[in-house]
Amino acid sequence: MLQAADFQQELDNILGYWMTCVPDHEHGGFYGQVSADNQPNPRAPKGSVLNARILWTFAAAYGRSQDPAHLAVARRAYEYLTIHFLDPDHGGVYWTVDYLGQPLDTKKQLYALAFSLYGLAEYCRASGDETALAHAQTLFYSIELGGFDRLRGGYYEAFARDWQSIDDLRLSDKDANAQKTTNTHLHILEAYTTLYQVWPDPQLRQQLNALLLNFTDHIIDPRTQHLTLFFDEDWQPQPDAISFGHDVEAAWLLLEAAQTLGEPCLVIHFQEVAVQMAQAAAEGLAPDGSLRYELAPGGHWADDRHWWVQAEAVVGFYNAFEVSGDAQFQARSEDAWRFIQAHILDRSQGEWHWGVRADYSPMPGEDKVGPWKCPYHNSRACLEMLRRLGSIGVTDTLQTIPG
Repeated sequence: MLQAADFQQELDNILGYWMTCVPDHEHGGFYGQVSADNQPNPRAPKGSVLNARILWTFAAAYGRSQDPAHLAVARRAYEYLTIHFLDPDHGGVYWTVDYLGQPLDTKKQLYALAFSLYGLAEYCRASGDETALAHAQTLFYSIELGGFDRLRGGYYEAFARDWQSIDDLRLSDKDANAQKTTNTHLHILEAYTTLYQVWPDPQLRQQLNALLLNFTDHIIDPRTQHLTLFFDEDWQPQPDAISFGHDVEAAWLLLEAAQTLGEPCLVIHFQEVAVQMAQAAAEGLAPDGSLRYELAPGGHWADDRHWWVQAEAVVGFYNAFEVSGDAQFQARSEDAWRFIQAHILDRSQGEWHWGVRADYSPMPGEDKVGPWKCPYHNSRACLEMLRRLGSIGVTDTLQTIPG
């Protein structure tokens, strides 16, 4: 049984870790790297995605808790973002700065702009700071002017600091060098959803609706209901792995976007999509109830169980249960949460392990804090489940898909 008290306790644990172990009191902001045994690297570069996710986390947490300590951490992240990551000359945000806050990698990765916008919009909602909203609006226009493909739809992946073309567009070494990626589109979508909730602008509404159509027209494979991950600029797919974590995450984020727009036909459609994609993601379930990382081309399973995939499984499967009333989705959500409690929580050092191997040993060499290891997926899962368990109980009557 999923209990709100368990999610509240874990949310408190996550927030406490990031409040205690991650602020860089010497150089400002937050450490860019903390090892698995909680040793900070004070000279590590600082990433815009990490900072933006900390901003979103503590702003969202304050929205629930009204704890001034949470707002103070959000303000710290907000001030560091606006002072050190925003590019005053060309717009957008830097990918990384050095440990002193000086620009390091200045490329314009739209993924980073999206997360910065996401954090700013949530901070505006939490704090009422109109300047934060103005920064979020400026990033929205930067994404639209610099990154939107007016001919084919969707968004390009990355640019140089001055928005000129670059050869290497990848977020990380493991990604394909593609003009358009599902990962970036998904996070622009969640950022625009949050921004629209605080700023219901007509152009923003139009672009959020267009993003939903990008998913139905190009990104979701109609044969399998899995996400296609990489595309050229004409939306021609580049075959790659099936990412079960992105499948189950998109299942609920797409529905949230449709609900935010408030168009009944759109909501009904993405209710159906949420269930179909959650069912497709369930193909990656292991016998122990965890969700595998991915299925690589050629049928090779990546058996590591990453923290973020399990967190999204809790929400995505529960969302499918809320929509459909099918108890198998509730059971899958419960299984994912039990797996997190048994194997992903680092009960001795705090926070969550990056992941575990198939034998449940922690994945070696992975940090507790870094460019990708942030408090966003796990805190958001807790916040989402607290909201959902607080508003509807598992024995209540559920709204189901018509027909």
